[in-house]
Amino acid sequence: MTTILKVLFFFGFILALGFGFSWIADRPGEISLIWEGQQYNTDLIVAVTALVGLVAVIMVTWWLLRTLWTSPHSVRRFFRARKRDRGYQALSTGLIAAGAGNAILARKMSARARSLIRADQEPLIRVLDAQAALIEGRHDEARRLFQEMSEDPETRELGLRGLYIEANRLGAHEAARQYAETAAEAAPYLPWAAKATLEHRCRAGHWDDAIRLLDQQKIAHVLERHEAERLKAVLLTAKAEDQLEAEPAGARDSALKALKLAKGLVPAAIVAAKAYMREDNLRKASHTLEQVWKIEPHPEIARAYVRARSGDSAVDRLKKAEKLEALKPNNYESLLVVAEAALDAQDFKKARTKAEAAARIASRERVYLLLADIEEAETGDQGRIRHWMGQALKAPRDPAWVADGHVSERWMPISPVTGRLDAFEWKTPFDQLAGPIEEGSVSEGEKALASLPPVARTEAPAQPEPQFETAKPKIVQPEARVIDAEPQAKAIEPEAPPAKATKPEKPAVIASREATAAAQEPAVVEPFFGRPPDDPGVKDPALAAPEAKTRLKLF
Repeated sequence: MTTILKVLFFFGFILALGFGFSWIADRPGEISLIWEGQQYNTDLIVAVTALVGLVAVIMVTWWLLRTLWTSPHSVRRFFRARKRDRGYQALSTGLIAAGAGNAILARKMSARARSLIRADQEPLIRVLDAQAALIEGRHDEARRLFQEMSEDPETRELGLRGLYIEANRLGAHEAARQYAETAAEAAPYLPWAAKATLEHRCRAGHWDDAIRLLDQQKIAHVLERHEAERLKAVLLTAKAEDQLEAEPAGARDSALKALKLAKGLVPAAIVAAKAYMREDNLRKASHTLEQVWKIEPHPEIARAYVRARSGDSAVDRLKKAEKLEALKPNNYESLLVVAEAALDAQDFKKARTKAEAAARIASRERVYLLLADIEEAETGDQGRIRHWMGQALKAPRDPAWVADGHVSERWMPISPVTGRLDAFEWKTPFDQLAGPIEEGSVSEGEKALASLPPVARTEAPAQPEPQFETAKPKIVQPEARVIDAEPQAKAIEPEAPPAKATKPEKPAVIASREATAAAQEPAVVEPFFGRPPDDPGVKDPALAAPEAKTRLKLF
């Protein structure tokens, strides 16, 4: 752009000069000059041309004289610039070599750059020396160079960063914190210093100082607006948790400010609701939980909402759960909270319906355990209970608070592993992720419901307990088979070969055989506690005729 302006100015000057000469030529005249008694006459155009030529000659002469006068300095400056260029070329090559891990070439280029450029005039030479020392493992020399750079205003930030990294490498976390805070106070726009200082203040629980530093970062445009607001909401929530016991009003205000910045922050909503409950303001507590439930259905919100009033009955809690379901219908968490409340209220039909609907939406451990509890409370069928427990063992775990691979039972503002702020997320742990769901495939919940065994039915014996006396080894006397008529005895005797079937099995043997069959077949076998007196296995099949019943006498 500057070159174009210069060209345009040059052409404009030539155009103006030509226009001026033409204007003078169109207006002829004479100029008379008397100097030392002599009179000189000339035309106007000639005089003007001579004047312009004289000015040009003077300017050229002045340029030549100036050039000759400054030529020694120009020569020295030329050779100095050439030497400096060679030094910067060596410095550039050395920095590239240091970045590539070539310590030998970096050290060689550093020595060459020092010979061509003064170290006090170019701080990059110290940077190259420090990098070369780090590559070669000479950390003491590197720390000395970083310390020198931290004392120079021009390289202060670079030196503090180098000292911070070295302190962390040695495990001197307190020294690292001091270096980071020094850099953050002088230059809050440095991301590494602000982040490190913020994490240190969060670990120490200095939430107000952390919030102030975060505001400085936001003003310095180190963080984007939405990121800064999210982190500030997390810090305000952590502050509210600390204030909840001693100062409920302050905890409420901090939590509400956090909710304004991050409307779906579940921990902030729970803290705000607890603070309202301590002030006996259940209406606002419920309203706060309802607003967050619409954005982010969470089991902790449901638990706090349903059990907000300690004196509520199970039926009252069920009504509250149904209100939550109405706010977020056809949702996994909404169905589960209603199923749990219905189980407490002994409404087994509703509990089973909602739990099965939740299982169809998502096959997870929690819903199968709930179905097992419903089965135990309603039917007591051990086969169905074991079925649901087996499904729970195979199902993926429910979401939990996870940060850097660490699973926690409660939310925390920073990660206990890395110290990172806002690291916890509500998600399924990595080692329990479910497989991909193929299009058109039946869900695991549908499979579990389809394979549910039927309810086992138990029948009481038709006769009193003394009927078990017929199960003795000698149940039929041979001489008592036929008492009255000979033809009838002959008619009965051909059917007598299955006499072994008349010998009843012992109850222990019967129970053992039925247990084995129940283990081999998925269907539940009806339990057997004894044979009724009219069972063909007790009496002789030959005596099953009506006319023979009046003639037999069992001992």
